[in-house]
Amino acid sequence: MNINVQIERLINYGLKKGLLGKWDILVARNAILDVLGLSEFEAVIAKDEELDTPTEILNKMLDWAYEKGLLEENTVTYRELLDTKIMGCLMPRQSEVVDKFYSLAEKEGIKASTDYYYKMSKASNYIRTESVAKNLHWYAYTEYGDLEITINLSKPEKDPKAIAAARNMKQSSYPKCLLCKENAGYAGRINHPARQTHRIIPLELRNEQWYLQYSPYVYYNEHSIIFSGEHVPMKISKKSFDMLLEFTEKFPHYFIGSNADLPIVGGSILTHDHFQGGNYEFAMAKAPVETKVNFEKYPEVEAGIVKWPMSVLRIKSKDRAELSKLGEEILEKWRAYTDESLDIFAETDEPHNTVTPIARRRGEFFELDLVLRNNRTSEEHPLGIFHPHSEVHNIKKENIGLIEVMGLAVLPGRLKEELKTLGEALLKKNYIGEIEKDEEIVKHLYWAKIIKDKYSELDKSNVNEVLKKEVALVFSKVLEDAGVYKRDEKGKNGFLKFLRSINR
Repeated sequence: MNINVQIERLINYGLKKGLLGKWDILVARNAILDVLGLSEFEAVIAKDEELDTPTEILNKMLDWAYEKGLLEENTVTYRELLDTKIMGCLMPRQSEVVDKFYSLAEKEGIKASTDYYYKMSKASNYIRTESVAKNLHWYAYTEYGDLEITINLSKPEKDPKAIAAARNMKQSSYPKCLLCKENAGYAGRINHPARQTHRIIPLELRNEQWYLQYSPYVYYNEHSIIFSGEHVPMKISKKSFDMLLEFTEKFPHYFIGSNADLPIVGGSILTHDHFQGGNYEFAMAKAPVETKVNFEKYPEVEAGIVKWPMSVLRIKSKDRAELSKLGEEILEKWRAYTDESLDIFAETDEPHNTVTPIARRRGEFFELDLVLRNNRTSEEHPLGIFHPHSEVHNIKKENIGLIEVMGLAVLPGRLKEELKTLGEALLKKNYIGEIEKDEEIVKHLYWAKIIKDKYSELDKSNVNEVLKKEVALVFSKVLEDAGVYKRDEKGKNGFLKFLRSINR
């Protein structure tokens, strides 16, 4: 393989995708030569081609690099460190990206800016579109609408050699976490991803410096992360509501939400204040209000309980200041609220009540969904009383964060093969014995019996679709488990009792 050809192919790719201009060619080429340890270049003509991603070119370059001893190990971790370094040679400067983003916003509107930024993030391989495409994804109808299911196959697992090397590395606190602004352009290391292709967009929320970026492994269209310029812990407050609503004023085509700020009911990174957003409408946003509520002190605010497996109050107004003020009152009341009859305790040895807030625009109206959360545990439910219970752990055991709250299940990659094997076992006469002898799928036995009783005519033509449908039904049960007020008469009355307490 002629490495010079691959270098020229990559340069041409960068030109076509707008990552660099014609006057950048020499500098970009020399930078790539330096990365690959080459002191000379033989001029070649690469064929004209249209490529959606640079993956095929990069894979050839990485194979060459391994043959030449430039890769310590030919594994995912080491390959991603090098391919990001190579792509970083094609990237515009941070200031150029920011200037173009805001220039487009002024001339063509903010949607044109995010379109440009998202397109650049995919073209640079920062958003790894080919990896994301490996995810299994489907919709399934439930009483709450079409829930979405994703089996996450995109994030590469750490290879054993990289894990061992990371264990022996000197610990570093730079960047402090994966969300810190210092990740922009960072070279990475074995225990921290390379970010030479990472560019971030500065913005102000409540006169504070925040930044916008996309998730490298997007779960939905324009999956964004909006993060504080300071490494400070997450804390839900009126300030959070102000920021969420201000963001929707600046980016009216995006929703934005926050994970809760307590363990178990929160997201994976509680140490750095951040939100998630995007140009997407989840099932929860489409769910209707089933019980209207009035707040006497806020006559201009429409409010109601949403038909959703979790406990969601939706408030809506043209006045975002009033909406934020009511949100604060609801949050403060909820943080101190106890209802022993429903096993809801505001505090035992630690605080338990908080909310998962989501904001969006509806024309002239601002809309804020407040999902009530409680993270208390018990002997019966050691992972959380309002958390997926043990009978659904075969499908989902992890925390229910913002994305799941809104109706998109992010399920572990193990399920791809497990569902395939389970489907084959269900078609056999002695399906119980088949499942019991397989340690990978024995966890699904209880669920398999339910499916077998429910469907009398399972065969090769329908078993896969049946399993997909049943996974979605389990996910709806997962969300019901996470709801503090259950959807029975007692739970509905309890929810209304709490809301009436706010009017006092």
